[in-house]
Parts: sequence; C-alpha cells; structure tokens
Amino acid sequence: MSKLAPKRLEGKTAIVTGAGTSGPGWGNGKAAAVLFAREGARVCCVDVNADAGAATASLIREEGGQAISVACDVSKSVQVADMVAQCRAAFGSIDILHNNVGILAHGGPVELAEEDWDRVLRVNLKSMYLTAKHVLPVFLEQFAATGKGGAIVNIASIAGIRYLGIPYIAYSTTKGAIVPFTQSLAVQYAAKGIRANCILPGLMNTPMIVEPLRAAYGGDVAHMIAVRDAQCPTGKMGDAWDVAYAALFLASDEAKYVTGVALPVDGGITLKVS
Repeated sequence: MSKLAPKRLEGKTAIVTGAGTSGPGWGNGKAAAVLFAREGARVCCVDVNADAGAATASLIREEGGQAISVACDVSKSVQVADMVAQCRAAFGSIDILHNNVGILAHGGPVELAEEDWDRVLRVNLKSMYLTAKHVLPVFLEQFAATGKGGAIVNIASIAGIRYLGIPYIAYSTTKGAIVPFTQSLAVQYAAKGIRANCILPGLMNTPMIVEPLRAAYGGDVAHMIAVRDAQCPTGKMGDAWDVAYAALFLASDEAKYVTGVALPVDGGITLKVS
C-alpha cells in the first residue's frame, strides 16, 4: 500500500491578507487561505472587514483546518504589528506572508481625485511595505534559530506592465511597483533563507471587479464579463483558484530555489500583440 504524499504546507503558518471577499464568491485571498489550509498550513486570515475574514477562517475550521481571523487595516503600522503578534501568539511561528490586499479606483490623473490616488497607494503598496517591515524580523529570527526563514508571495497584476483598455492609473502604478519591490526583497534577503516572489494575475472573474469597474462598462456586469472574456486568448477570464494554486507553489518548499520571480497567471493575454 502506497504512502500518502505529505501536504505541501504541512507544519507551516501563513498570514494571508485580504482573506475575505468584497462580495459573494471566491476572491484571490479567500481561495489562497482555504487552499493553504487544505495543504496543511495554519492560516491567519487578515481582512479590514472583520466579518469577511472571520467567514474565511470559519470555513477553514469547518473543513478541519486551523485558522484564526484578525481584523486589520494593513495600511496602518500599529495594526499590522498587532496582527503579526496575534499570529505568533496563536501559532508560534510565521513561515509564509501572502499579500493579497488591493483596491481599484477608476480614472486617469485628471479624473481621479487626489484622495483616491493616496488611498490606492496606501492600500495596495504601503501595506506590503508594512507587512514586510513587521514579518521580516520574525523570518530573520527563525533563520538564526533554525536555518529556515520564510516565503513572501505578493499579488501584483498585469495591469502594472500593460494597458488593459480601462484607465485606472493608481491601480496600475501600484501593481507595477510591486514587481521591483518584490525583487529588492528577494536579493536583499536571499542569503537569510527568505524568498520573495510575485504573481501577476490577468483578467480575473472575482468579486473585486464588479463594483469598481461596473461603471466603466456602462453599468452592465454581464456585458463587462463578456468583453473581458473576449480579450483573453482562452476566451474566458481566469478565477481566484488559478491565482491560489500559483501562490501555493511559490509558498511551498517546491519553490525553494525560486526567488525574485514575477509570474504572470493570465491565460496568455500579455503575449497578444493587440
């Protein structure tokens, strides 16, 4: 009788930010949190919406996994520090930091209000700086004690490397900046057992796209989905599980020699000429 293969994240603790959803269905963070737990990780489900984060943690526990939820605005340093402390108190270690938080604001520099520009930069980019700032010392402490550091997986977007037909300049700017941010972490901490990679999702059908983009497509969600599906070489947008499985690989020891990578998960759309 063959032995069962070990789960890919067995014995590890993961922080997943943006672990709730903004509406019904599966967002990137929720799918990643549940998948990580199914693969053996203890998961700290972090979300600014306490109920959304708690719902994901509850789902994990219903499936027999281990999870806590922490309400946290990851653009605020004090709250991030407290969240990291709560995760360590609950599980003892932190092995994976998965940054999923991101918001959209429609418009170019003329149309976009200055406060919306600032808000998108705080939520999408400053949050990753703050989570890294507070988690990296934990990784370094663990490396000194055990020789094992940790893995960071950041969610960027192909919107950061190409124009997708809709002006959302703050979103595109922040998602583009995540790539060099991640690469800088990868090189600086490579000798300390810490890996950092990012994922560039393409056009995805998740709850996040509905409200921010509805108006840009005339208010018709079905039309929006049809247009975005048609843009994809596969004829269909991806979903949260496509991103979650890529994150699982990058977070796992299977990717122990992979760092500084910007991985498109886009159905080939960035290969199209037009």
